[in-house]
Amino acid sequence: MEKTRYISVDLLRGLAIIVMIEVHVFNAFLIPDLRQTNWLGVLNFINGLVAPAFLFVSGFAFQVSSGSKLDEMKKLGSAFWKKTGRIFQIIIIGYVLHLPSYSLTKILTKSSPQLVEDFFAVDVLQCIGVGLLFLFLSRLLIKSEKTYNYFLIASLFLVTFISPFLWSVELTNYLPLAIANYFNQLHGSLFPIFPWSNFIFAGAVFAKYYVDARKKNEEEKFVKRITLWGLGLIIIGHFFYSGLFSETFTLIMPNPVFYFQRLGYLAVVFFLCWSVDKKFTVKKSIVLDASRESLFIYWLHLIIIFGTFWNKKSFAMIIGTTYNALEASITALILITLMILAAKLWGWAKKNYPKYSSIFVKAVVIVLLIVFFVS
Repeated sequence: MEKTRYISVDLLRGLAIIVMIEVHVFNAFLIPDLRQTNWLGVLNFINGLVAPAFLFVSGFAFQVSSGSKLDEMKKLGSAFWKKTGRIFQIIIIGYVLHLPSYSLTKILTKSSPQLVEDFFAVDVLQCIGVGLLFLFLSRLLIKSEKTYNYFLIASLFLVTFISPFLWSVELTNYLPLAIANYFNQLHGSLFPIFPWSNFIFAGAVFAKYYVDARKKNEEEKFVKRITLWGLGLIIIGHFFYSGLFSETFTLIMPNPVFYFQRLGYLAVVFFLCWSVDKKFTVKKSIVLDASRESLFIYWLHLIIIFGTFWNKKSFAMIIGTTYNALEASITALILITLMILAAKLWGWAKKNYPKYSSIFVKAVVIVLLIVFFVS
């Protein structure tokens, strides 16, 4: 099925990647004292929904595309290797963004233990890649679609309730750091697969029932029912964190209530995107432009903020945390605008000159590899 048929999901992904730019700008440049203000607490909560939305949409997109060429993939045909390549591409990009230096020589001779630990920390792209790999292998191994769906639901609940235990275990006593970081946050991982992969599983499960509802012409009924469930999870979550419960209980990390509360918010935001699509029949917008090139935007805006291209310094180092709220907002708006323009240009190039676009990407990768290994 074509991704463009699910405009509401594309809108959700587009909003997530746009807000993600704002998150990184504010984190990089905002004056630390402003982080204690009440309004920023609300903004931080909203910003905290960005990664769950990104993960959720990744699971959704995989699910709606997993039925295509499934027989060929089970036979390890070209479709299998293409899908596998795309998944590992996401993981590799995640690690490349964590490189302490764009020089293999410097990495081998000058990297400190802290830099090595930072490199192996699991960020959102690695979480997405490993989560999709789990979905992919499960889909290939489980013959029955019904059983596969139940397996995902069981995996979702299992990951949710064993994550608090895993977060308290020093897994480097048993596993290499590069692998242990996928299970908890003890060594700097921002998005270990426990529990963050759950949002990927939830997106895949949601996609299954959503697509089924569309086929039965029950889409509106399904979306409204899910939204009511979402509102219920939001209310329960805020009540749980209202102070009426023991602090020891509410501070369990990662708390299952934390996960389900944010899942509730995703249901409500999806409803808003779905309503916009139904009311205005959205087919072209800057949000959709951002959505279609979300991985490109994710990579490019991080390179612009944190890339050490200016006398071995990045903009984040040069400017530092010196901006007030207005300055940070203007910077975020400028960067968002530039990223959308870049996405439109790159999307236009891929559509009109697919062959040359592919050659360009391969040439850039080859040049970067040469620079990395030679410098």
